[in-house]
Amino acid sequence: MTGLFITLEGPEGAGKTTNREYLAARLRAEGIDVVLTREPGGTPLAERIRELLLAPSDDAMCADTELLLVFAARAQHLAEVIRPALERGAVVLCDRFTDATYAYQGGGRGLSKERIATLESFVQGHLRPDLTLVFDLPIEVGMARASARGRLDRFEQEGRTFFDAVRSTYLQRAEAAPQRYRLIDAAQSLEHVQAQLDALMPQVLGLYRG
Repeated sequence: MTGLFITLEGPEGAGKTTNREYLAARLRAEGIDVVLTREPGGTPLAERIRELLLAPSDDAMCADTELLLVFAARAQHLAEVIRPALERGAVVLCDRFTDATYAYQGGGRGLSKERIATLESFVQGHLRPDLTLVFDLPIEVGMARASARGRLDRFEQEGRTFFDAVRSTYLQRAEAAPQRYRLIDAAQSLEHVQAQLDALMPQVLGLYRG
């Protein structure tokens, strides 16, 4: 694979989607082929799985079902979108990937890292992101932003304990592998967040150009 795989991670309300668009514009201005995608989702089939995962329902979904659905969507996404884009040399900017699984299903739901890692290896093989941007902000700030967007999805309706575990897992993963992760202070204004992204652009271009 000759492209570059960048994932954007973080809890609700962190501004990942807005800043993914900003990064894409910066990269395209350099003449680079950029693919924007998201998880769960990214393909018609994976988007239908996303609907199952996010829609509030009176039917409780067990944690193992949730985990398997996430990786089922990911397998389709990798086959249809991510691997082909990387093989043709594009930069893939993905709104969430497997770090979200460790954070939400691992941290939030309490599933073991080993179980997640087994599925990660099975579905992804050796493929891992080249760079992961973790948009971090206090839980209350993120949830206030998410609530302002409208009706909350199934995950957004979880309580403070769940999101404390999600945030903690993201921070632990970033601390454990500083060569891949970059923390972005997402509690600041959009202008200041994008200034942090601007500062990362030389590194991103260096990774892409090898």
